[in-house]
Amino acid sequence: MSTDDHRALIERFYRAFQQRDAAAMAACYHASATFRDPVFTLEGERIGKMWKMLCSRGEDLRVEFSNVSADADRGSADWQAWYTFKSSGRPVHNIIRANFRFVDGLIIEHIDDFDFWRWSRQALGAAGLLLGWSPFIRAKVRSEAARALDRYSPT
Repeated sequence: MSTDDHRALIERFYRAFQQRDAAAMAACYHASATFRDPVFTLEGERIGKMWKMLCSRGEDLRVEFSNVSADADRGSADWQAWYTFKSSGRPVHNIIRANFRFVDGLIIEHIDDFDFWRWSRQALGAAGLLLGWSPFIRAKVRSEAARALDRYSPT
């Protein structure tokens, strides 16, 4: 696949995200794909399930993306999300750097990187401010997110 094809794939992914179209997002991934960020570590179909859960719960979700770049093997983009964190009712503005690897014209590896402590201060309030930097809070958030994904049943 060409550089332009991979750039278009990333743009298609984020346009689908802007529309909260999790099925179109999932279609951008290879069946053997992996996804990792400070909260989730996922493989295969669970990636699409995560996006479906996040899109369906993000009633006020707004996504913007920029700085899309790609070559024959890799790509990247900057993106931002604004939403209300469901557990606390607090507003969040998350700033993320995404890195991709491609196989057969699809995403085989997707790594999102963001400042977890910044996120936790917004999403969790005082607990995030005081302890968001700690491995304990990160492990608790990861565990709760994994349980939510396990329980999530798309309608």
